[in-house]
Amino acid sequence: MFPVTNPTLIFFVVLCIILFAPIIMGKLRIPHIIGMVLAGVLIGKYGLNILERDNSFELFGRVGLCYIMFLAGLEMDMEGVKKHSSRFIIFGLLTCFVPLIMTYFMAMWLLDYSSTASFLLGCIMASNTLIAYPIVTRYGLQRNTSVSLSVGSSMISLFMALVMLAGLAASFSTEHTSAGGQLFFWLLFVIKIALFCAGSFFVIPRLTRYFLRRYSDAVMQFIFVMSVMFLSAALTEAIGLEAIFGAFFSGLILNRYIPHVSPLMNRIEFIGNALFIPYFLIGVGMLINVRTLFDGTQMLWIVALIAFFGTFGKAVAAYMSSLLFRLTKAEGHMMFGLTSAHAAGAIAMVMVGMRLEVAPGQYLVTNEMLNGVVIMILVTCIISTLMTEHAAQEITLKNAQAFTPQRSTLNEKILLCVKYPEIAPQLLELAIMMRNTRQESELVALNVVYDDQRSNAHREQGLQLLERLQQQASASDVRMQTQVRLATNIANGIKHAFRETGASDIIMGMHVHTDINPKFWGEFIQSLYNGLNRQIVLTRFIQPLPTLRRIQVCVPSRAEFEPGFHRWLERLCRMAGNLDCRIQFHGRQESLVLIREYVNNVHPNVRSEYTPMAHWNELPRLAENIREDHMFVVVTARKGTISYKNAMDRLPNELMQHFSGKNLMIIFPDQYGETKEESMTFTEAQHREESSIYDWLLEKLNKRGVRGS
Repeated sequence: MFPVTNPTLIFFVVLCIILFAPIIMGKLRIPHIIGMVLAGVLIGKYGLNILERDNSFELFGRVGLCYIMFLAGLEMDMEGVKKHSSRFIIFGLLTCFVPLIMTYFMAMWLLDYSSTASFLLGCIMASNTLIAYPIVTRYGLQRNTSVSLSVGSSMISLFMALVMLAGLAASFSTEHTSAGGQLFFWLLFVIKIALFCAGSFFVIPRLTRYFLRRYSDAVMQFIFVMSVMFLSAALTEAIGLEAIFGAFFSGLILNRYIPHVSPLMNRIEFIGNALFIPYFLIGVGMLINVRTLFDGTQMLWIVALIAFFGTFGKAVAAYMSSLLFRLTKAEGHMMFGLTSAHAAGAIAMVMVGMRLEVAPGQYLVTNEMLNGVVIMILVTCIISTLMTEHAAQEITLKNAQAFTPQRSTLNEKILLCVKYPEIAPQLLELAIMMRNTRQESELVALNVVYDDQRSNAHREQGLQLLERLQQQASASDVRMQTQVRLATNIANGIKHAFRETGASDIIMGMHVHTDINPKFWGEFIQSLYNGLNRQIVLTRFIQPLPTLRRIQVCVPSRAEFEPGFHRWLERLCRMAGNLDCRIQFHGRQESLVLIREYVNNVHPNVRSEYTPMAHWNELPRLAENIREDHMFVVVTARKGTISYKNAMDRLPNELMQHFSGKNLMIIFPDQYGETKEESMTFTEAQHREESSIYDWLLEKLNKRGVRGS
């Protein structure tokens, strides 16, 4: 009966473990990752022998390990990496060489290993596997400084350990025993790595931008990303490095093209966390033979020494670095927790050592050393997960206490006005990037239908559109209300829905020009922004959001005195942060000073630039620097507000003349701010014309003056 050989039953048993391990471990207050590893020990051939570690575990295990490293690269804070590159190098060198040196001398003096075997064991302990990274993802700490340092340093230490291992293996090869052979090996090795890195940096970004612009199908995008990951992993294996290095490297390159709040990112994380990563953890557990601990005191002594010196070396490196970088105690715990675990990377290195023959019939790695390393994996996995869980809780609690929300981020609810199926998905994607993820605030998607003879058909079309948007929002784990509304006046329908839902601002697509209505604002936009004093965002997309490389914002003078100043600034900073693109502000110096202060204090990781613009008349000149992968944002104002100026009357003509074919966003900020309730009163006009009779007279007088001169 056992072990189970039926593929269907094997998959059923694995799914049961993935399902029940978190439930049981949750009752015991133990991280569920440990449950996966222990379940693998229990069902493996060294436990109850329920399952054999067949090719499926080998395949899914390798995929799961690549997935962990790919997600780590995909979720890294690249701006933090650039700012703290020296920290990455320092921590990477410490977490590599401190445990390596400690383990090397321990193995020679206390275990009486040869210098070569001691060096191999040191390389194993120098590397580490981010087995506890899913815990970080669960707490949403992927961009914490200590996490970024741990991930980056893990790659540095792994890379150096693999390079040293490659050199060790080359020394056993008959082709590379001579000095010339060694030199040729290292020269070829460096050339292959350089070609791989240069080729990846040149090809992958261009290929990704091309694919994402042309194909929006969710399945195709997911398959494309997975193909890039596994191709990179296969190429690094061909070079002589482990596949996990290529997976991590591809994640770094794709980082800026897959926003962290996008449906694509949600699918990547879901597939990995639901299947591949648990499969890998169970497979690691199946390698562990706990019975060897009872073979005698010698085995216990070997396991204790390997686990202690390797773990102690990682702890020294982590806490020394945290003190050197002036990080908190909890962040030091996080660095130690993430860098202390050893898993498949250690197994791969041991397997290499088992193939290196030191004498006829004798190999570099003995069964005793193999069992010691495998048991060490279990010990370090337990230490790593417990420490990471503890540190994640401490950091989360501290962040919750330190976070004081701005008034402009309170009670947020974005109303999404959709009509055209071609642009509605992009509008939803924009709303998801601008929402406050801390508050779990929901979105409201609205489709307003003219109450005419074809209203039933249009209402059915609206329902179908909203259903598709609901599916898209669900793919990003975002709650969204939907509403189809009949109205004889579109603007009034939007206004009433805005008040009924308690929304804070509106996002909608820009008017598509027709021969019937050639006005820039369309039939009802003017009535909407004049009759509603809350923030309205109009946008036009020429290409997909994830391919944007820069956001250029034109800020009018005295914009900082408007009540809605912080709201639009917060929205744009979130958008830039989620897209991982640069944001450049153009405006008066006094406005830029306040914008810089806000960005540095609230969004320090956003890459921002500030360019003085003396006068609003310089707006057309900015068109020269707006490229196809830029988003041009104009912060405008309603008539009668403090930042309004007559030059804004020319905005429609200037945008049509100089910015056609560009990604465009127009923002009407809050006029009365947060405290004034919107109301319709008899004493206040409910409609304002785009141009008054006085504007018409002034235009006529100017024309006559030009003719007279």
